[in-house]
Amino acid sequence: MQIPSSATSGPRPCSADLLPGDSSGIIDWLMTETRDERFIDNIFVEMCDKLIEAGVPVSRGTLHFRILHPQWLGARILWLKGMKEADIRTVGYGVEDTAQYRNSPINELNSGATVVRQHLEPEFGDALPYPLYDELRAEGHTDYVAWHLKHTLGKQHIITFASDRPGGFSDAEITFLADLLPAFALVSEIRLKNRLARTLLETYVGPHASEQILAGATTRGSGVTVSAAILICDLRDFTAISDMWPRDDVIELLNGYFDAMSEPIERHGGEILKFMGDGLLAIFPLSSASACHDLLKAIREGQAAMMALNEENVKKGHAALGYGIGVHVGDVMYGNIGSRSRLDFTVIGPAVNIASRLESLTKELKRPVLLSRAFVEAAGCQTELENLGLHALRGLGEPIDVFAF
Repeated sequence: MQIPSSATSGPRPCSADLLPGDSSGIIDWLMTETRDERFIDNIFVEMCDKLIEAGVPVSRGTLHFRILHPQWLGARILWLKGMKEADIRTVGYGVEDTAQYRNSPINELNSGATVVRQHLEPEFGDALPYPLYDELRAEGHTDYVAWHLKHTLGKQHIITFASDRPGGFSDAEITFLADLLPAFALVSEIRLKNRLARTLLETYVGPHASEQILAGATTRGSGVTVSAAILICDLRDFTAISDMWPRDDVIELLNGYFDAMSEPIERHGGEILKFMGDGLLAIFPLSSASACHDLLKAIREGQAAMMALNEENVKKGHAALGYGIGVHVGDVMYGNIGSRSRLDFTVIGPAVNIASRLESLTKELKRPVLLSRAFVEAAGCQTELENLGLHALRGLGEPIDVFAF
């Protein structure tokens, strides 16, 4: 194996004659005995323990994965000798522009090196090329090696090991570790893609719907009846805004608006089923006894967030944003609807239609939040809200009693 120039040459005290056992035992374990373990961090911890049992003096190991996530570029999994569970930390977008990343062995690998190796003991020199090496030396590690973890279609992640034995890893131990990489790459790719599938579904359809889909709810028409409080929110005058404002400003505005409204909904147990242009549809299942109160809390916090957002918009010379929210409660059909080849996991039913009509009525009544009597009674908050009387809703035979926030 070729060692890049960052490695330090010289005699290897004590370790040259230390030979580990056959790596095939760990490879067999990876390929045949990990199939019931869902999480790669647990497999990594157990593999590191098995390396120690095999005589390979690992004291630290890390995995660096790139992930498809709206908030995070990747994740780092850290194991230290004696740990029963790995430490997992997410890595934000923009990390590649930091000095910490640029001056690191990870960057060296991502810049084209096939392997990075560094002896860390003082007798190999005091000047170490990366700050990470100084930290590892201070922690008692004596050797460090990092490789690409190669997945299919050219995807590459990173795996690293460190030793704390005087003299570090022997050449045979480095070969032992390298022999494990193809098998571990296969095992890790399966888990990573399972996690990516879950992350993508959670990102685009929400956590509850994603669980249903992953559990097999992929047939058109499959679904269940759910009792829920329903919230529909829509931005006012968006057509005019999108025609008049630059594209990037419109996107920034929409993202700020959706953050203001969505984060309180998710924080209080609501599920956002879809964004519809400048609108959103969310439900709070009544399986939670506090669902209606949670929805009201989400609206209050969303209104406060919108006030803060509008203050910033006004400072930038933009008009304050208006919105309308309609709220109702009832039974909805929750499941797959669509064409043979393209499905949408959503809710439908008369209760959804009423919430939508109430949202439209906010334009006429000039009130930002309107709620049906059915919801207000379910929440037990009649005395806290203003009763606006009976109003006819488009497509509805009977007028309904409407309350304003």
